[in-house]
Amino acid sequence: MSASSARRSPGRPGWVGWMPWAALAVVVGVALGVGSTHGGPPATVAERANAIDALVRCPSCDGISVADSSASTAVAIRQVVLTRVRAGQTDAQIDSFLVSRYGPGILLRPPVQGWTAWVWLAPPAVLAGAVVGLVAVLWRRRSRAPAPVSADDRALVQRALAERAGAGRAGSEVVTAP
Repeated sequence: MSASSARRSPGRPGWVGWMPWAALAVVVGVALGVGSTHGGPPATVAERANAIDALVRCPSCDGISVADSSASTAVAIRQVVLTRVRAGQTDAQIDSFLVSRYGPGILLRPPVQGWTAWVWLAPPAVLAGAVVGLVAVLWRRRSRAPAPVSADDRALVQRALAERAGAGRAGSEVVTAP
């Protein structure tokens, strides 16, 4: 009897032991998903403008947001964003204005539509597939019954151990297990 089969009770299938772990994984996944979502728009006009500025690329800088840049174009864009936020425009309206003026490269976060959706959806899908594959491999490996060992197999192993011990220690006696 193997160690893994000795741990399981005779009437209890192996998958029942994994159910609490699967439930825990689902709960943790849902908690992380809910916790990572944004709780709503920033409270003040300045906070909302800063949040938009952090997602807009500076046209004259290399890979820096408008919020982090001190270039004159960044200052001008920050002023435009603040003016439009005060006027009551939505984030989407401000983004579309900036895209119409500077092109789609102005946004640090591309819109999730068409082919760009793959950029956002592929990593979680690959991760989920890898986890499912790993669970499947481990499940098969655990549920595989051990191969029966015949008396001939045991005798062959005992002979090999005796030869190995005899070659390593000349003249010593070999003790074999039953």
